[in-house]
Amino acid sequence: MMTFLNGLLRLRRGPWEVLATIIIALGVFMLMQPFVLWGFTYSFITTLVGTVMFIIVSHFGEDE
Repeated sequence: MMTFLNGLLRLRRGPWEVLATIIIALGVFMLMQPFVLWGFTYSFITTLVGTVMFIIVSHFGEDE
């Protein structure tokens, strides 16, 4: 856990890609769930933020 947080603080690609992937998965889950209207309402923007974040962090430095 400390390695993950350290990687986030040092702007390393691996941990940020994991975080972006989790945000994308959360957006897709929000899109497919039928119970909470606000989840469906914000699903597209959540997926979009995760996708743009993934594109940006793919240019970060490799893990050492």
